[in-house]
Amino acid sequence: MSSETVFSRFAVAAVKYSGNPFLNVLPETAGIYGIDAGEITYATMLARVLARQEALRAAGLGKGARIGLLLRNRPDFIEFWFAANGLGVSVVPINPDLRRSELEYLIGHSEMDVAIVLDDRRAEVAAAAQAIGSAMVTLPPGEPLPPIPGPTPDPEAPDQTTEAALLYTSGTTGDPKGCVLTNEYFLHSGDWYRDVGGLISLRFGEERMLTPLPLFHMNAMAVSVMAMVTVGGCLTVLDRFHPTTWWDSVRRSGATCLHYLGVMPSMLMTAPASSQDRNHAVRFGFGAGTPRELHAPFEERFGFPLIEAWAMTETGSGGVICASREPRKTGTNCFGRPTGDVEIRIVDDAGCEVATNAPGELLVRRVGDDPRYGFFKEYLKNPGATGEAWQGGWFHTGDIVARDEDGDLHFVDRKKNVIRRSGENIAAVEVEAVLMKHPLVKQAAVAATPDAVRGDEVAALIVTPAANAGQEVAEEIVRWTLGQLAYYKVPGWVAFVTELPRTPTEKILRAALKALVAEKMSQGTFIDTRALKRRQT
Repeated sequence: MSSETVFSRFAVAAVKYSGNPFLNVLPETAGIYGIDAGEITYATMLARVLARQEALRAAGLGKGARIGLLLRNRPDFIEFWFAANGLGVSVVPINPDLRRSELEYLIGHSEMDVAIVLDDRRAEVAAAAQAIGSAMVTLPPGEPLPPIPGPTPDPEAPDQTTEAALLYTSGTTGDPKGCVLTNEYFLHSGDWYRDVGGLISLRFGEERMLTPLPLFHMNAMAVSVMAMVTVGGCLTVLDRFHPTTWWDSVRRSGATCLHYLGVMPSMLMTAPASSQDRNHAVRFGFGAGTPRELHAPFEERFGFPLIEAWAMTETGSGGVICASREPRKTGTNCFGRPTGDVEIRIVDDAGCEVATNAPGELLVRRVGDDPRYGFFKEYLKNPGATGEAWQGGWFHTGDIVARDEDGDLHFVDRKKNVIRRSGENIAAVEVEAVLMKHPLVKQAAVAATPDAVRGDEVAALIVTPAANAGQEVAEEIVRWTLGQLAYYKVPGWVAFVTELPRTPTEKILRAALKALVAEKMSQGTFIDTRALKRRQT
């Protein structure tokens, strides 16, 4: 068993590439966060990490403890993560868009011992902890750590099997699931990117990667950060995607590669063509969800390929599939074919293999003695869900795909009851459960409705006791829900109905619901509440 950890890999890289830049903070990001702009070398970052590590150790934290991180895309996030990792402490990234109900669940379920939180959210996070009786300590990143009451540290040194992070994903049948991710998960993500080759080959000590994606998600945290650590590259992390200044950020960062979500090409293609469109050093983009009709035009206009890929938090890079070699079949939903290290099946509801070009659920696993290598370890406190996901020795993705005559995979749909809005997975049942707490909601059902920019938008059908319910009632429900859930989960469309499509056992008929949403949308019955959905600070 290897003793390598995320921290030890970074420490080795920090010696080898000591004077090279590891992080690059652009002026626009520095201005938003109120921090210094400029490059941070590997040596400087290691010094910062070691200082954080000593503070965590002095506070009594060690292997077996968990710390929450609500730090957005600041260098502080990576400093605390690496520092904690060296002690065997797991981190629980907290999406800053989460609100009261979500925070209470996350704090309670993870049993985090301390949360390092931006000052403007400290009171809210502390109140959520108090509401559920948690003794968790809440501190801003610059405040000295007091002694932290927590589990007695495990004296064993951390290794590849040690929990490194706990990332939460939208559950399809209830509350979000906590994915336990080990050091192996993160190390393999770096190894995969280093070795995959083709159109996304990385050069040691030379690459400059740009990402606007959040560090509390698998993509930026496991893929972007670990790729740059593994090859000695420099990472520029924006606070988020800004369409109007994107290309300025690309040029200022000196980016040679970048990560994207499908909403980004859609927005960038709406800007007028410019003589500066190809004035950059980008060799490739890596992401998912580029609209078929925009894929080839984007590449022709901006001069670099968008490499479509498929992965999940649960699969990590252990089961990633990407179109990193030609022909990539742009203009389709093709995301490539598995490498020799990944084995797949495409099956119908009975578990039988489907024919070529026929849709079926994608099942994946690792080739070799350990079919779970590089995947998540388990769902925290949920062995039933873990066993169901790995039924028959294959990970059941819940994604419907088809395999063409060449062996390439094409995305078709999602089997799971998940809404995909601007790259965020939203569980319909989670939104429904919160809506049902409002006194003006007797019953609620939520489904996806197409959105030209965001892919999907959240549409809610509501049965209400309110007489003559209309715009005012819809806005009242939505404004209240914004205080309970992350803004992107809140309904952007609301329609009032007298009943919902249900089975004889009172379960919502999801297929009928989807059809009813489409019907009422075409009839103009829905009330547009999208203008209320704004990111809160």
